[in-house]
Amino acid sequence: MSTGIYSEEQYLTFYKKLLLPRMVEERMLIGLRQGKISKWFSGWGQEAISVGTAMAMHPDEYMLTMHRNLGVFTARDIPLRRLFAQFQGKLEGFTKGRDRSFHFGTQEYKIVGMISHLGSQMGVADGIALAGLLHNKQQATLVFTGDGGASEGDFHEAVNVAAVWQLPLIIIVENNQWGLSTPSSEQFRMKSFADKGIGYGIDAISIDGNNVLEVYETVKFWAEELRRNPRPVIIECISFRMRGHEEASGTAYYPEGMADAWKDKDPVLQFEQLLKSKGILNDHLIQVYRKELSAHVLEELNIADNYPDIIPDKHTEINDVYALFDNRSITPVSEERREIRFIDAITEGLDEAMQRYPELVLMGQDIARYGGAFKVTEGFIDKYGKERVRNTPICEAAIVGAGLGLSIAGIKSMVEMQFADFVSEAFNQIVNNLAKAHYRWNQSADVVVRMPTGGGTAAGPYHSQSTEAWFTKVPGLKVVYPATPEDAKGLLLQSFADPNPVMFFEHKKLYRSIKGFVPSGYYTVPFGKASIHRQGTQLTIVTYGMGVHTAIHTLEKYPDIDAEVIDLRTLIPWDQETVLASVRKTGKVIVLHEDTMVSGFGAEIAAVITEEIFECLDAPVLRAGSMNTPIPFNAELEKQFMPDIEFEEKLLKLWKY
Repeated sequence: MSTGIYSEEQYLTFYKKLLLPRMVEERMLIGLRQGKISKWFSGWGQEAISVGTAMAMHPDEYMLTMHRNLGVFTARDIPLRRLFAQFQGKLEGFTKGRDRSFHFGTQEYKIVGMISHLGSQMGVADGIALAGLLHNKQQATLVFTGDGGASEGDFHEAVNVAAVWQLPLIIIVENNQWGLSTPSSEQFRMKSFADKGIGYGIDAISIDGNNVLEVYETVKFWAEELRRNPRPVIIECISFRMRGHEEASGTAYYPEGMADAWKDKDPVLQFEQLLKSKGILNDHLIQVYRKELSAHVLEELNIADNYPDIIPDKHTEINDVYALFDNRSITPVSEERREIRFIDAITEGLDEAMQRYPELVLMGQDIARYGGAFKVTEGFIDKYGKERVRNTPICEAAIVGAGLGLSIAGIKSMVEMQFADFVSEAFNQIVNNLAKAHYRWNQSADVVVRMPTGGGTAAGPYHSQSTEAWFTKVPGLKVVYPATPEDAKGLLLQSFADPNPVMFFEHKKLYRSIKGFVPSGYYTVPFGKASIHRQGTQLTIVTYGMGVHTAIHTLEKYPDIDAEVIDLRTLIPWDQETVLASVRKTGKVIVLHEDTMVSGFGAEIAAVITEEIFECLDAPVLRAGSMNTPIPFNAELEKQFMPDIEFEEKLLKLWKY
């Protein structure tokens, strides 16, 4: 219950803020029937949660929304014409027609929208809240989830990280009793989400989500608390979903009488009754306000309706996948070059990046005092402190999401996967959040994900996989895979310079097995520019990572083979110009990678060569990859799995063709 004392003007402000999203939704339901919008997720009956929270938070504090939070957008005074344009897929919306309804963010209004994969916004909220701490802003961050979405692992990971790191995060659980057609009794066993607090060691409460003043006062209290004493809190808002999950699904599955029982608890009607009891409202005034708001909604809708339809332009679409980036080579200031190991080059690259970007945050399991599984960051915590070199719980999804949250708040980050195999735990965050952020709403995802990868160390099927091809298919990601210490350092520094998400692969067997002469200080190696390790005229070998060393080692056994060895260095983007020029010269090509043959990245290279310069070929394009099995543990089985023997056989076949 509300205990606040408000003036008549304040009560009416609450009322108008509460009524506006209802009036908007009435028009949207008409637009849905008219075919002007394609889908609608109704927040009817839940407006008090969105409006109360938005009014309680400071306008410069981020709010991360879900399907039914229209009231957040309207309470933050986003022009309705822009919202309507968004709903209609117009250019004047927030995503240039690329995403629907509330799947967008806006830095101007400090709102970060959801993606369809429920729960993924939770980790992002961790990152934004962490940025507030690092910037000493004394701000709170608020994130919404639903009772259904809270079943996702993302919820647990993010709440646990927020608790461990004591982040100033308000977690609003909109408990509206249903997840599409699945009732709460089939979603969870506890009586209330407030019961979860003790498990995380944090505060958690449950309130009436249909009472706008109770929501406002509760959130306002906790926001002020968290600004002074940072820590997370769960606030369960009890409500009811009066309409379907989305309009097409309907509510036929509701037990008879359930919806009727909640109608009397409608937040708009409840508040009208309260103001009537105080003599502030009457039926005439209600109609006056409704008429005023209806006219405003219709005026804004008319403006949006008259915006022109989008004219598709391929150039625009392609250019908006990535944030603009000056992909130039920066040469070393010093001429000094020292012979160091591959792993030392990675460490130097991270060290240089930490100095060049004073806010850069490194995150990963055991990377602080222990220095990481491969000791790459050993000593960094003493040099840069635990705020910037952060051990994480074992929760890859939340930490990658936090990386995006840090980027939203203007901070670069690096996430170390202990092994590349473990990236599957963060797959959704990478391919659906990081990769699509700029294309969807012009938000850079300034995150480098380091990936210790590859076999040859008898580590078995969960510590040896080559996963690079998983990500080459995803527009919005850069995929980098160095083969030498010099390239490892320069490409890593270029990865931090690039505001786009970078998957940075480091072959574990190269860490301590090879050395190279590496420049001191800061320098970068540009993306999309291959390196020719050996000139040749008889045939071309296209490869990357460990494949470069496999190719050179094999050629040492056959001095009569005059082969050109091309190291791609980056897979996205990859250097088609250099590859095609070489194959035009030699007329023969074999593509080598450690990844399994089927759907390995070599297939893309082979396809482009065949399509672009078929007439220049003197032999079929050959590929050499690992066996199409999981990678085995036994050393002899692993040796059989690897592409080395097959590559040698096919190389000789191609040479003699």
